Amino acid sequence: MSTLELSHGYCSEAGVKPANEDALGLHTPEEPLLTTKGMVAVIADGMSGADDGAQASSVCVRNFLTDYYSTPESWSVKQSALKILTALNRWLYSQGESTYGSSRGLVSTLSALVLKSSTAHLFHVGDTRVFLLRDGELQTLTRDHRTRTGEREFLTRAMGIEISLEVDHHAIAVRPGDTFLMTTDGLHEWVNDDNINRLLSEQPDDLINACRSLVQLALRNGSRDNVSAQAFTIHSLPVQDEESYFNELTALPFPPLLEPGQSLDGYRVVREIHAAKRTQVYLVVDEQSGEQLAMKTPSPAYSDDPLFIDLFLHEEWIGRRLNSPHVMSVVEPDRPRQCLYYIAEYIDGQTLRQWMNDQEGIALKRFREIIEGIAAGLRAFQRLEMIHQDLKPENIMITPDGTVKIIDFGSAKVAGLQEIESPIDRDVLLGTERYTAPEYLRGGSGTSRADIFSLGVIAYEMLTGELPYGTVLTPRNLNRVSYQPAALKNDLLPVWMDGALEKAVAIDPNRRYESLSEFLRDLRQPNPDFDLPQSLMERDPAAFWRGTSIVLLILLLISIASG
Repeated sequence: MSTLELSHGYCSEAGVKPANEDALGLHTPEEPLLTTKGMVAVIADGMSGADDGAQASSVCVRNFLTDYYSTPESWSVKQSALKILTALNRWLYSQGESTYGSSRGLVSTLSALVLKSSTAHLFHVGDTRVFLLRDGELQTLTRDHRTRTGEREFLTRAMGIEISLEVDHHAIAVRPGDTFLMTTDGLHEWVNDDNINRLLSEQPDDLINACRSLVQLALRNGSRDNVSAQAFTIHSLPVQDEESYFNELTALPFPPLLEPGQSLDGYRVVREIHAAKRTQVYLVVDEQSGEQLAMKTPSPAYSDDPLFIDLFLHEEWIGRRLNSPHVMSVVEPDRPRQCLYYIAEYIDGQTLRQWMNDQEGIALKRFREIIEGIAAGLRAFQRLEMIHQDLKPENIMITPDGTVKIIDFGSAKVAGLQEIESPIDRDVLLGTERYTAPEYLRGGSGTSRADIFSLGVIAYEMLTGELPYGTVLTPRNLNRVSYQPAALKNDLLPVWMDGALEKAVAIDPNRRYESLSEFLRDLRQPNPDFDLPQSLMERDPAAFWRGTSIVLLILLLISIASG
């Protein structure tokens, strides 16, 4: 397995100005943050006309470098960076207004590069620049946010100049040998691309001298601004081959099937709670604290299945980061493990499936409480940029006091982990077909609306005992099925609530609810849109066009016959 290796150099001079209002920085963290968050390089140039450009640029660089690593590891690079930049921009703007009474109080340009796995993510505001030198060719990766008025040029975008912020963002694949250069306008306005290319290429093993040479050339050419350059070259990327990855996955052996009374790492087995083809769950007692907990172990039959082991470890990783009373909590390990397993809270209760089977009829009040509890758990996933992807009654527990908890999240998709290259293909359909969103069946990737679809199917089933399309969806029948009104199957169900269910389980994700809160609102109070009769085109576009085609065909045949 190779790791990220790079060399780095920088130089920053005030030049002819009395103070240096440029700022730059680079941080390469230790593992596991290097894998989950990546390396960050930032450069900023305090605006000359600002009241305190030096503070603005310094805050931009310092805060981005620190705050980026404070965002959840599950977030994508884009989500993390844009959240930070938005908050940072608002702080600069408000401080400028309150301290200097001006929108030009604390203003700076900013260019940031996050190198994660084998991808460079660029975020850019202003007229600093980022270059890529690859195979002897220099490419400018950013565009200047400037406009000319008469003989003067002005920034059209900058950090702190407006309360709203528009950021350029794009991602590029990188490879060993790539050199990235970040500069302020005091350099790239006085050194042309040919000379930048030449000076970087002449000193590939000494980027400190290369940056110093670029700065000195800009000053000799007459630069009247602060002059800064920061460069780094990638020597190797974090790439893991299948063999080394499998060795890492199998570092811990699988435990045997456990019996009551047996102990493993200080956890005594009381009884087996659940046994499935792939995993077992045991009620255990921590022999140190006496606390009752749940132990989940992998089935020995899958000890040579790298995808299964990866997903098992993946589930523990996710569970330790979720924090909600409506999601099963996974316990942080406090002792060495001899085998592969994880410990979670013990949930005394029954699955939603068992609860549904026990009910002869469900009151709408209790129905809403359960759906709202599931939605509260899903929000915990959404806050961490995760999608559950396998929501079903068997994966939902109801405790004796009525609390709803989501369990079993081994199928969850994590935006931040999706960005990390792996020899294991995690893009496999892992959900349960009765509740799987149609976009997955079509081979697409899901969003949070896929979980809303699954929640809608559960809600429909709770109220009717059936599926919303009368059958399990498959790739072949997606274009032929029609929604079966729940109000026709449950006389107590208002038409407007049926409308909410229909929208939640729409085949087209763009016609579904965008947020859980909208769905919950329409389950609690009438949406006037659902009381109005819809046209066939709105209810079922496929049926509308089938009918239209038949009518046109009949008219054509009549025309031919009469002609």
